[in-house]
Amino acid sequence: MDYLSKVLWTDDEIAFRQEVREFCDKEIAPIADEIDKGPYPRELIRKLGQVGYMGVLHDESAGGSKRGVSYEIIVAEEISAVNAGLDMARMASTTLYGMPVSKFGTAEQKKKYLEPIVRGEKIGCIGISEPNVGSDTAGMETRAEKDGDEWILNGEKRFITNGSQADFMCTFAITDPSVDAKDGMSAFILDTTSDGFSVIEDHELLGMKSARVSWLKMEDVRIPSDMLLGVPGQGFEILMDELDSERTAIAAEAIGYGRTPFEIAVKFANERVQFGRPIRAFEGVSFKISDMAVKLEAGRALTLTAARMLDSGQKATKQASIAKLFTTEAAIEITNNALQILGGSGYTTDYPVERFLRDARLMTIGGGTAEIMRFLIQREVYKEFFPR
Repeated sequence: MDYLSKVLWTDDEIAFRQEVREFCDKEIAPIADEIDKGPYPRELIRKLGQVGYMGVLHDESAGGSKRGVSYEIIVAEEISAVNAGLDMARMASTTLYGMPVSKFGTAEQKKKYLEPIVRGEKIGCIGISEPNVGSDTAGMETRAEKDGDEWILNGEKRFITNGSQADFMCTFAITDPSVDAKDGMSAFILDTTSDGFSVIEDHELLGMKSARVSWLKMEDVRIPSDMLLGVPGQGFEILMDELDSERTAIAAEAIGYGRTPFEIAVKFANERVQFGRPIRAFEGVSFKISDMAVKLEAGRALTLTAARMLDSGQKATKQASIAKLFTTEAAIEITNNALQILGGSGYTTDYPVERFLRDARLMTIGGGTAEIMRFLIQREVYKEFFPR
């Protein structure tokens, strides 16, 4: 398999992947179906922190290893290949919440609100989406008004991964409605024990059931000034900063969603006998296997390309968007074809294929819809052809 190829991966990356896989086999696989009932046990997040899988993107000063995006995509794929919702929760905590604090937080903020996240002792979430705001983040309705040495926050956030589980939230709000939202948005660290913060509900989801995705409300929540992330008006910059690395990691997750159903389908097609021969002998099955293998190989190459670019300090908006678009759509096709190959058995819970199919369906929506990815890709293409 190409994830063991020394042409694509370093010896250290290959050894790291094997280490992560062994951890997943020991700690997650035995309870993967059980935790799909949700929510994931906090103890698992703590274990992920103890072995360093919450910190591959973070500085050593915050308890991380700063190994880079190429290591993050290994973690994302391997955990997702066992239980997708768990890695969605891990990423929401350490990346979506953690990286804004890591890059824009003060030393004091990092010590208090980041280091426990990297250790897995606390859980984070990011508050962007709202009941009336999805892809159009500039239309954000949540407001924060200055009152002495505090900010008063009012608004709702919806579809927030880890929302009801989080200890801290990096939340975004309009602080200056008199200017364009891109200049009038700010970011805050919110302690979820604050008065006025509440969970309206956890959404019932088609998949990703081991995670918790929540609808949150903030009603006159008072936030001390030292909980402002960056400076007033810097929120949109903070929001946009980590999207490329997030989308690259989501692409790796999607490879994980597809890989396990693919492997199950390959073995099933070799063992299942119909009309006197294994069903792999029939083109209707074997060509599906071929198509699935192509999509996995191509998706991993696209994802690794984006990761390598990000680790070398290059802009990778087009490559990250291509990787996310391709792999998330491919994961739906792969899991669906795997279920088809298994036939009636695939539609039962005797195999985890149906779980991966339900999980995979989310990610052409979350982290930037497939439609937004296509918009970004064509925009970057035209920038290349017609630079200003």
